[in-house]
Amino acid sequence: MLMITSFTNPRVAQAFVDYMATQGIILTLQQHTQIDVWLADESQAERVKAELARFLENPADPRYLAASWQSGQTDSGLRYQRFPFLATLRERAGPFTLFISAACILVFIIMNVVGDQPVMIMLAWPFDPSLKFEFWRYFTHALMHFSVMHILFNLLWWWYLGGAVEKRLGSGKLVVITLISALLSGFIQHQFNGPWFGGLSGVVYALMGYVWLRGERDPDSGIYLERGLMAFALIWIVAGWFDLFGMAIANAAHVAGLAVGLAMAFADTLHARKRT
Repeated sequence: MLMITSFTNPRVAQAFVDYMATQGIILTLQQHTQIDVWLADESQAERVKAELARFLENPADPRYLAASWQSGQTDSGLRYQRFPFLATLRERAGPFTLFISAACILVFIIMNVVGDQPVMIMLAWPFDPSLKFEFWRYFTHALMHFSVMHILFNLLWWWYLGGAVEKRLGSGKLVVITLISALLSGFIQHQFNGPWFGGLSGVVYALMGYVWLRGERDPDSGIYLERGLMAFALIWIVAGWFDLFGMAIANAAHVAGLAVGLAMAFADTLHARKRT
């Protein structure tokens, strides 16, 4: 037995073995830390090595894929690396990102069990002067969501943007952005439409503004938002103001959150711009 080569990717190793089988040469695989390719008939070694050199030049060549369809087996015994859903979430998100996500989901479940009103009475922006010293209300309005689409939209953006900020700039930066944007976007929304509102969208828009401008002014920060996605955010705001979706949208909170995020990014990048 002669070991021909080793691969780190089991699918690539299998493709080479399948192709050689169509050429009448039988190779076997052994998986350890890598996938080793073995040849039983050592008299064919030179031909196998020549074919290997051609394979490595373009492993994606259609002829190798066709060979797998022609001679490939489903019982190769290779173990492919899996990427569990929860592990993928944790890989991109820090503890504060996950904490807020879990809090939003928990509040959403409670609202669907006991109804919106009892939860809003506990968490909404102070709706009576006697409640103005219940300080949690200035922030917990962001945890309430009123439909599946509402919470999905906000949490996907929160995970995508908030996770990037927390991973690159630290939990402290994300906490500050979240608290300031929840407070100011909630205040503006209250001035326009009263206290009965909720959702993480004011914070999400702050993150959109922050990540986009931070990436534009300080590319070395490692965070950015594509300009096309930023254009989408602006179109969504305009559509909301003109009620094109036919549903209640906290437009004032969106605009205020976006302004907060842009202002914070501008302040945070002043020194970075001076250095350049």
